[in-house]
Amino acid sequence: MSISTRAPALPVMSADQALQRLVEGNVRFVDNNRSEHVVLGQRERAALAEGQQPFAIILSCSDSRVPSELIFDQGLGDLFVIRVAGNVVAPSLVGSVEFAAAAFGTRLAVVMGHSRCGAIKATLSELLQEEHGSPLTDNIRDIVERCRSSVETVVSVAGRHAPRDLLMREAVRANVRNSCDHLRHGSRLLERLCAEDGMRIVGAEYALETGKVTFLPDA
Repeated sequence: MSISTRAPALPVMSADQALQRLVEGNVRFVDNNRSEHVVLGQRERAALAEGQQPFAIILSCSDSRVPSELIFDQGLGDLFVIRVAGNVVAPSLVGSVEFAAAAFGTRLAVVMGHSRCGAIKATLSELLQEEHGSPLTDNIRDIVERCRSSVETVVSVAGRHAPRDLLMREAVRANVRNSCDHLRHGSRLLERLCAEDGMRIVGAEYALETGKVTFLPDA
């Protein structure tokens, strides 16, 4: 099965426009000032049943405290959200990003990590040979292994005895950058769209404590 990479009939929002819309939405969320457009009536829901054109792709952690639609104050049909513990990248997740970029013309993909991430905490504990609260199953270990290289680099640079909050903060960001890099260079389709068609893949960090999203500089 092939997926056309042509843009949809409707105008495609540029990556920069999409990013600005996310920034503005997060400001509203932090200020507890939700916009009216997120509450759809029956007519709008029926229209969405005929098709979608999300303006941004969000690959985020599956943590229950990190719902992208709420964090960015967006409604039904606005975001193509992919959630997995540790916002790690695996083949099926790359394929999901490829699908949205190709089928809907979405030109912004955001990988969003968050403070106090359980997957990063488990990876850090594994590297520092600390006791886990419960044994890691094979499937959970797969997530840890996908975070390992990023966290190892942070521990190597900062040192095993660096403050735990510093290690966690830097490990979360390193893991986000690694996932962004994987998307940029682990898919021929996404690499071509970035090089030739204005697509951007950016990293972000959500602060559980404040509700604010900080976007990381593009690699």
